[in-house]
Amino acid sequence: MASSYDAIVIGMGPGAIFFAYEMIQKNQNKKILLVEQGKRVEDRSCPIETIGKCVKCKPFCNITSGFSGAGAFSDGKLSLYNKEDDDFYVGGELHKYLGVEETKKLIDYTDQIYLDFGADPKLEGTKYKKEINEIKKKAKKEEITLIDIPIRHLGTEKAHELYKKLEKYLEEHNIDLMFETEVKDLIIEKNEAKGIIAHNVKEDTEEKIYGKNIIIAVGRKGANWLVEMCDKHNIITKSGCVDIGVRYELPDAVMKDVNKYMYEGKFIGYPYPYKDKVRTFCQNPSGFVSSEVYDNNLSLVNGHSYKEKKSTNTNLAILVSHNFTYPFNKPIDYGRNVAKNLNELANGNVIVQRLGDINRGKRTWQEELDKNSVVPTLKSAVPGDITFAIGYRTMTDILQFIKEMDKIVEGFANPDNLLYAPEIKFYSNKLEIDNNFESSVRGLYSIGDGGGMTRGLMMASCSGVQMARNLAGKI
Repeated sequence: MASSYDAIVIGMGPGAIFFAYEMIQKNQNKKILLVEQGKRVEDRSCPIETIGKCVKCKPFCNITSGFSGAGAFSDGKLSLYNKEDDDFYVGGELHKYLGVEETKKLIDYTDQIYLDFGADPKLEGTKYKKEINEIKKKAKKEEITLIDIPIRHLGTEKAHELYKKLEKYLEEHNIDLMFETEVKDLIIEKNEAKGIIAHNVKEDTEEKIYGKNIIIAVGRKGANWLVEMCDKHNIITKSGCVDIGVRYELPDAVMKDVNKYMYEGKFIGYPYPYKDKVRTFCQNPSGFVSSEVYDNNLSLVNGHSYKEKKSTNTNLAILVSHNFTYPFNKPIDYGRNVAKNLNELANGNVIVQRLGDINRGKRTWQEELDKNSVVPTLKSAVPGDITFAIGYRTMTDILQFIKEMDKIVEGFANPDNLLYAPEIKFYSNKLEIDNNFESSVRGLYSIGDGGGMTRGLMMASCSGVQMARNLAGKI
């Protein structure tokens, strides 16, 4: 590998991958390096699938780290758009830099790349407009908004295959990929990015690698690292937020209409009494609840859905947005403390509780879970009491939202439904970037979820494509 590059990308999630892909299309023969603390996509596997419990893989979790990132290793959903929409309601803020119409064109271009590399041409959520509008009307009566957009479902196992093809494509076109390597620090001189200090985890060696342009594409997994870098190097940020909630599991039969008509329904409400934003996210029909490990051995819950392997349950996240103001502005620290307390209640694992037990003010015991009509798909989850660790306001928001959703989807508030915690989406304080995605430090750029620009696979991928276009004429 070279000691100096035209561009160095920190992270190998969709933003980084699609940046490198687009640079290849520009045919500039520039020296590009992607650095990733995790493994190659073909070497990523979760032991929980074979031994039934999370062993907290060292040095990094194979679900959250590695080529294609954390999001691509879950259920692999690409959120698109409706042609008639004059705004974007999911996916972050990329359109605020490019405009709505240009962002639509960028999604079309990026979606075609996914198709070229093997994505399923079938689109969910486009066939049943009349039925979807009926659900929208019911939701509106409860002051809940239903966002319906076309979804392309890759599926967890098919996403592995697709990203393996992209990994091979990048290497065949002379993109350098450095795996199992941490970026310990940025090299910044006189407010200009010059390179990185890279630590090879396997060999325990450290080296300085220089680059003309440094692109941060760390995803949510790197939010804590990014905060540290911004504090250390005085990189200007804006206040961010943290989404705290649960993974909710209920029978497919309850969600059959939403699953059939949309595959994923995105419901947003502002329940009484606090009027905080509460939303559903990452719905997995016939899916599986999963566990993933973040920094400092924090176990978080997520969800997968496969193309071929199926359960009889649907799982989805119910998330409450937390925005803090003076004098406290450490949303990541707050979320980490919530997660830590929940983990301690479950002996380092994810905790699960029946909705009926929460409503009765009691914990869930294993013998009750064994008799429950909703059989948990995450076998390693420990039954207990989530309310000991999630704040009163957050828990009130979640429970009130579930009650309101029950008026839209009958059975949503069934007492046998399961809540797993913690489900937390960490977003760094947003980097202040210009329309070229450049930060307050010259030559330092930010794309994807980690820096707060995007949320989700498609928009993160699009940000990588646009980053390459922004840089193509400069390097």
